[in-house]
Amino acid sequence: MAERLGKVKVKKEKSILGQISDLSHKLVLMLVIPIIISLVLMLFYAWKYHSSIERMETIASLKTKVAEEIPGTAWNIVSGRQTFENSGIYVAIHDVESIIEDITDRTGQENRLSLIVAGRTMQTLENYVDHIRDNFNAEVPVVESEAELSEVREVAKLVDSMLNEYIAQEINSTAHMSVSLRWGVLSTAIAEVLIVIVALLVRNRSVKATAVSVRQPIERLEEVSAQIAEGSLDARLDDTEVAELRNLTHQVNTMADRLESMMKQSNLDARNLRKAELRTLQAQINPHFLYNTLDAIVWKAEAGEKDEVIQLTNALSNFFRISLSSGADWIPISQEKKHIEGYLTIQQTRYRDILNYEIDIPDEIGEFYILKLLLQPLVENAIYHGIKIKRGGGTIKVSGRLEDGYLVFSVRDTGLGMTQEQLRDLNERMKKGQPTVSEGGGGFGLVNVNLRIRLYYNQTDGLRITSDESGTEVSFRVPSRTKEEVYENESVSG
Repeated sequence: MAERLGKVKVKKEKSILGQISDLSHKLVLMLVIPIIISLVLMLFYAWKYHSSIERMETIASLKTKVAEEIPGTAWNIVSGRQTFENSGIYVAIHDVESIIEDITDRTGQENRLSLIVAGRTMQTLENYVDHIRDNFNAEVPVVESEAELSEVREVAKLVDSMLNEYIAQEINSTAHMSVSLRWGVLSTAIAEVLIVIVALLVRNRSVKATAVSVRQPIERLEEVSAQIAEGSLDARLDDTEVAELRNLTHQVNTMADRLESMMKQSNLDARNLRKAELRTLQAQINPHFLYNTLDAIVWKAEAGEKDEVIQLTNALSNFFRISLSSGADWIPISQEKKHIEGYLTIQQTRYRDILNYEIDIPDEIGEFYILKLLLQPLVENAIYHGIKIKRGGGTIKVSGRLEDGYLVFSVRDTGLGMTQEQLRDLNERMKKGQPTVSEGGGGFGLVNVNLRIRLYYNQTDGLRITSDESGTEVSFRVPSRTKEEVYENESVSG
């Protein structure tokens, strides 16, 4: 799997949400920019309008002062109605000059000329007022001052005309601004329409691209899932650039890898189980065991030991009948107990001087069902690898009990134990689940029993073996099952 994934070309990861977010940002940007430009343009022209109107209002407010108040005040001075000190004519002139100068600074180059001329003309007006003041101080005749007054009036009219000209220029500039604003708004509106059209095209294209980038991996996911469901466990998904589907793709590939691995392991377990069952049957129909038993029956018959002949014949009959069990895999514990009793009866006849045995399986658990041929191979292993090869023989004790819903069995012998190296080697072979035929005695070995327990009961633990110089104990623990539970489980598995 790692090698296959390593060959997959690394693609740039694209999130569906990321693609949608990018598209929305582009659309918002395309639509907002012209709006901002329009807003800035309108604010700019509005400010220019306001400034122009403010300047025109200010200049318009000077017209009355220039055209009427200043000439009228000069006439009052000449006619003697007011004095220079009380008239405030210079204050009025200076105010007008100051305002004209300020407006001139705030006016564009195209309209400043009229204000500049008006400002200079106000200087001339002030000079004529100075002449009137000098004449007044020199007590010249009023007739001469009236000539100066006439000049003041003419100059005031000239200033007023300059101010009118400035206002006309401002109005003209404002009209030009109105036209520019109209064209600017029209251009912006056209640009917005074009941008909206482009945005819709970009949106449609992006939506289609996003749909394709999502639809294709999903369609491929459906296709591969269907192939896996149909049994093509070698089907795999290529890596996708869609972030939301990347993890799902990996999970589907991982599931397919695990299913493929489990199928291979299942096939291997099935082959191993068949081998174990075959060796189990071979062990039960071991010709040496059968020959030796029949020889023993013949010897007993020749010796006239009728009762022992009957006992051995019944034991042998029960042994093979229970071994076959009409093809059933599960038998009551009472039958398994009778099976090992028959086997030990036969073997004790052969090894009377070296073999003793004890069976401690209470009748209370006799109705529970167990996988057949689990205990007898353990007893056989204890005889041939423990008792038989030990000087002076020994005892085999078979025990069983019900504990917290589990059946716990053990076969202990006082024969020749195993070394730690032998024990490690045996545990390693059982861990690998390699069926084998035991050496010596025709027994099929502990490995096969361990494998059958793990596969039939679907549990990781099988046999537990302890051994030292005092002997060997082999035990296992399996769930307790009634006849109904066994049949129900078999039907579900089938």
